[in-house]
Amino acid sequence: MSQLSAPQSPLVATPVTRRRIVFAVTALGAFMASLDLSIVNVAFPALERSFPTDPRATLAWVITSYGIVFGSLLVIAGRTADRLGSRKVFFAGLGVFTVGSALCGLAPSVELLVAGRVIQGCGAAALLPASLSLLLAAFPTERRSQVVALWGGVGALAVATGPSLGAALITVGSWRAAFFVNVPIGVAAWIAGRRVLVKSHAGTPGAAPDYAGAVLIALSLSALVLGITEGPTWGWATAPVVGCFAGAVVVGAVFLWRSARHPEPVLDLTLFRARSFSVANAATFLYAMGFFAMLLGNILFLTSVWHYPILEAGLAVTPGPLVVAVVSGPAGRTASRVGFRKVLLAGFTVFFAGLVWFATRVGVHPDYLATWLPGTLIIGLGIGLTFPVLGAAAVSSLHPNRFAVGSAVNQTARQIGGAFGIALLVVILGTPHSPADALAHFHNLWWYAAGTAALSGLACTLISHKPRIAVEVAPVAEAVTERSAV
Repeated sequence: MSQLSAPQSPLVATPVTRRRIVFAVTALGAFMASLDLSIVNVAFPALERSFPTDPRATLAWVITSYGIVFGSLLVIAGRTADRLGSRKVFFAGLGVFTVGSALCGLAPSVELLVAGRVIQGCGAAALLPASLSLLLAAFPTERRSQVVALWGGVGALAVATGPSLGAALITVGSWRAAFFVNVPIGVAAWIAGRRVLVKSHAGTPGAAPDYAGAVLIALSLSALVLGITEGPTWGWATAPVVGCFAGAVVVGAVFLWRSARHPEPVLDLTLFRARSFSVANAATFLYAMGFFAMLLGNILFLTSVWHYPILEAGLAVTPGPLVVAVVSGPAGRTASRVGFRKVLLAGFTVFFAGLVWFATRVGVHPDYLATWLPGTLIIGLGIGLTFPVLGAAAVSSLHPNRFAVGSAVNQTARQIGGAFGIALLVVILGTPHSPADALAHFHNLWWYAAGTAALSGLACTLISHKPRIAVEVAPVAEAVTERSAV
């Protein structure tokens, strides 16, 4: 697989104007996928009001379904782009994502909304590797690190502005506007892309990617998430919950069996022979379990305990992503000089401290400047020091021709960890009966996230001290990983 490598006929002779349009089109794909991550968190309180008879465990699938599908398909989507041509896969992903967004905006029920999110996840998985491949093909070798860093910066900008933009859209319209906004962006990217994206050659014919394996891992993860979210309601020892967990184990075992034998597996198990790769992905998975739960939990706290309007809540959480966008680039460059371990341990320490601040200082009564703002700035600094560096650490011990698949696996670990985190958030928050009870549950959530951060930091002590990849590779891995960091 070569998600980050150019097709066989790079467009190095492309005029400057055409290159700029190519950058804009491919960056729009990253922008949409990134924007949807943060906007949906802000829209969640509005979803609860629109579907009052649906429990939070059901509504959580609006977020977890996207993460599960995106994570399950990302690796084979990249391999499909290599096999069929990046341009073809890019437009397929763009069309699917745009249609999925429209279906989400029109959905009259939670079930159809989740179906739309599944379609969005399929489109996003195809968009990202194909867009990056097309971008690399349009620029000469000496400029690729620069444009990929800018491409990642567009994704970071989307995430940083997502809470405030999403809150504004929801305030003016409704939660449906958070999905409809993708439609004109997708149409504009389609029209411009048809004019400037040159057809890329398909790769050498070979074994087809393991599409059945992707279905198996999605089913296994869905069963596990279903068991976790419904455990408090159905009962942890009831047949349906035990059946979900047992089914997840059995289907997961079949998936691993296929991955060990298929020539183009969803998960290349040989990658995990590299210790730093294994450790970095384990740390990413643990970190994402707490991180994604914290992101949604913070919005829910501001709207349900402090009773902030959605617009005010979106603005309240925006400083954290802005800090991440500023810190991520320098953190990656620093790690290339002094080693991943030092930067990661510093970042996890800061992130842990910010979560402890929330768990011990935030109370029932609103106090944004003295309690919330300092905590969110500290947390933003910790995230900026960890997420992009974890992604670079994951590929640092791999051969250069395996950077692409290694980075995709790392993103998969993040998305799947996030899906589990949202499922656990439902369990931790439960159904409080008073503001004081709700506060106690949110404190438990922040302690939980702090615990996952501590475990991730502990795992990172096993990462190789010095990076083994060339410094110029860092911006590529950095851009790919920071895109969905916040």
